[in-house]
Amino acid sequence: MLMYVVFFYKSSSAYHNLSLGSIFSSLKSGLEETLSIWYPAAGRLSLNPTDGKLNLWCNNSGAVLVEAVTNAKIIELGDLSQYNEFFEHLAYKTTFQGNFSEMPLIVAQVTRFGCGGYSIGIGASHSLFDGPATFDFLHAWASNSAILKEKRGTELYKPVHERGTLLVGNQGFTKLPESGSSATKAAAIDHLYQLIKQAIGGQNCGPDMMFGSGKVPDVGNSNLVLKTFHLSGAMIESLKTKVFGERRGSFSCSSFELLAAHLWKARTKALGVRKGAMVCLQFAVDIRNKIVPPLPKGFSGKAYVLASVALTAEELEAGSHEVTVEKIKEAKNSISNGYVNAYNQALDGPQGTLPPMNELTLVSDWTRMPFHRIDFLYEEAAYASPLLSPIPQVAYFMQNPSDLRGIDMRIGLLPQTMNAFSHYFLPNLQ
Repeated sequence: MLMYVVFFYKSSSAYHNLSLGSIFSSLKSGLEETLSIWYPAAGRLSLNPTDGKLNLWCNNSGAVLVEAVTNAKIIELGDLSQYNEFFEHLAYKTTFQGNFSEMPLIVAQVTRFGCGGYSIGIGASHSLFDGPATFDFLHAWASNSAILKEKRGTELYKPVHERGTLLVGNQGFTKLPESGSSATKAAAIDHLYQLIKQAIGGQNCGPDMMFGSGKVPDVGNSNLVLKTFHLSGAMIESLKTKVFGERRGSFSCSSFELLAAHLWKARTKALGVRKGAMVCLQFAVDIRNKIVPPLPKGFSGKAYVLASVALTAEELEAGSHEVTVEKIKEAKNSISNGYVNAYNQALDGPQGTLPPMNELTLVSDWTRMPFHRIDFLYEEAAYASPLLSPIPQVAYFMQNPSDLRGIDMRIGLLPQTMNAFSHYFLPNLQ
């Protein structure tokens, strides 16, 4: 699965006289140099027929970089933070023919617009990189591409590609903890099993059940409306004041925790989930400093687990923001070395696709990964927009390029639900 981001660079006198060919050549040279160090990205994945896992082959098969031209002008796309179906044409899409070993792990497309601006659409394998690793890779690529700037050729730190400490087999595990045991369990996995069991009407399912099996309702994402809500720093502060009032000084709460709680409550209510149903909020937690020993700086793989909070829809609606925030903080603080071990062990083996469920809300926090600051060209991007996600439950929290304290929240919902969501989500922010 490739996750795509499109970087937009508006027309600038600095590179007005540069041809698409020269820019493409610089990006190609920079990518080649970057792949010589980030060599797993030039490899391929293959499916192990014995255990169903993906194996990474560092075989130097390379990445894909293409160039394109359009007569469209960037200004004609309107607000770049708002998803536009045209964006999908700005990224090179590979077609899966049933053989993982033929699929590149990095693909990119450089497009010159009629106004002289550019976009760079990049797809990176989510099986290879997590968000921080993707950001570091793209930062290194931009640094190695000399387009109207000195080739910096420097990185924050050299990437570390070894995965040994995260491999279940190297940790001596053979089976999941027995029910009722005192061993640490991964709440995210338990909650997903419960949601799937709820969705298929109480049929038995256990740790060996593959996601996507059974007759689970599939809402898909082909009809989703994607909308970005601009939450200024002032709006976030206003919400904190309304929620905590005079107790703000004595109650510690991050913007992420508060907005995740607010989003979860508004989305669940807008979707009309029945009051007795279990609903779940899940979000990624970086485990680089959570495991023992910690992962080295520059770790280039996937180093996250999902933290999880589960309530009934009635409990979520009746509970205050403060109570929900506390549960989110508890879930974050529960991530320990034992949790990571249990999480990885539970996922050891064949994996399917998680079915879309209204009861599940996922949040992907990009606020610590300012993708728009990656300067492939002469300056920072006007905006970096994720494309349509294959997982429709995901809401993205992103940095606002024009407001360092603000957050852009991108969410996908069916058209009939978006208005209801806006009705529940916006009032407390204004």
